[in-house]
Amino acid sequence: MKIDIISVVPDLLQGPFAHSILKRAKDKGLLEVNVINLRDYTTYARAQVDDYAFGGGAGMVMMIEPLVNAIESLQKETSYDEVIFLTPDGKTLNQKMANSLSLKNNLLMICGHYKGIDQRFRDHFITSEISIGDYVLSGGELAAAVLTDAIGRLIPGVLNDETSALTDSFQDNLLAPPVYTRPEEFRGWKVPDVLMSGNHKLIDEWRHEQSVQRTKEKRPDLLEE
Repeated sequence: MKIDIISVVPDLLQGPFAHSILKRAKDKGLLEVNVINLRDYTTYARAQVDDYAFGGGAGMVMMIEPLVNAIESLQKETSYDEVIFLTPDGKTLNQKMANSLSLKNNLLMICGHYKGIDQRFRDHFITSEISIGDYVLSGGELAAAVLTDAIGRLIPGVLNDETSALTDSFQDNLLAPPVYTRPEEFRGWKVPDVLMSGNHKLIDEWRHEQSVQRTKEKRPDLLEE
């Protein structure tokens, strides 16, 4: 999979992709992530990419021309399955969306900044608008990192145990069950006996029951979907 990310502050995205699972995915050749500096595509002085909003009001707006220059240049080399705008007013990211996007080959993410981007670019180039929650960040870079991580870990071969992703929270509209590891007993706190039984059928049943119970307590809304 190839993910291109257009950003005004590309340095913000250097860290998230240089460690852990996403780094291994890149090293294995399973995931390619490119961060593109939007300022390289502006024709304005001092690498300007934003201007005042028509109609007045506080805050600056990212101009359409640099964005179009960037995407049309990138499209000469890559045919994108989705052009995603990270924005607070997009559809809230969930596991089902991540699963679907992980099946794509080429994704382009646009990181908003300031008060957002010119609506004309959204109207004519964006195919999907995604939010990572009902709050506002300084820009879309951190949201792009979250989305890339959620997608990248689902690519076959990225995780050492590919069944791990299938048992994550939200895969079946259930939260994951509690997990335990060594030591078997600590300060008198013991691991549930069923997990030490070796009976995989009983363990699977216990884990499902725990998932259902945990979901009822913490996220009952998931059981209504």
